[in-house]
Amino acid sequence: MRLTFDDLLTRARGLTRPGRRAILGIAGSPGAGKTTLAEHLVRALNGSGEPWVAHVPMDGFHLADVELDRLGLRDRKGAPDTFDAAGYAALLRRLREETDGGIVYAPGFERVLEQPIAGAIPVPPTAELIVTEGNYLLLDTGAWALLRPQLDEVWFCALDEDERVRRLVARHEEFGKAHEEAVAWVLRTDQRNAELVAGTRGRADLVVPMTALPRVDAEV
Repeated sequence: MRLTFDDLLTRARGLTRPGRRAILGIAGSPGAGKTTLAEHLVRALNGSGEPWVAHVPMDGFHLADVELDRLGLRDRKGAPDTFDAAGYAALLRRLREETDGGIVYAPGFERVLEQPIAGAIPVPPTAELIVTEGNYLLLDTGAWALLRPQLDEVWFCALDEDERVRRLVARHEEFGKAHEEAVAWVLRTDQRNAELVAGTRGRADLVVPMTALPRVDAEV
């Protein structure tokens, strides 16, 4: 039976339980459709009523460029060691446990600046489901291994490789890179990360094929 977007909505709704906040993770290689899927899920689940689903991306835990320069990692930006994985895990644990207090603030990521922004995403106590997405949710090394126990399910976005690369190049161009520079970055830095992420696919609870993904031109 072919998986549809409506099937995904039903499965996401089924993660919630009375009095308990659920967290759904969406993993996949750069450009595979994670953010688009997350945004469509959140929009469709919330509908026109009181929002009960929040979107908290992993990208807010990028290390700032000034720290990447200090560590000598600027040319590897986007690799696992260029994120604050332990901080991300701590936030997920806090989101799961702090459901009867005030707003929990999560960091966002400004793509024009290519920098994390503290306190950019408010998660109200009324949120029953958190949708979080990022490349490395299924890594089982270092601090990344702390993520999986905080997630009720992790879905893996599977996109045709040529289409994934096309979208990724287009995204880099959209945010300022020349075409040749974008292609070089995708084939050098992004591809190395993509191969690492692809190796985690077998740990996912569900593989989401491209036929179930909303159609877009470029995505993260």
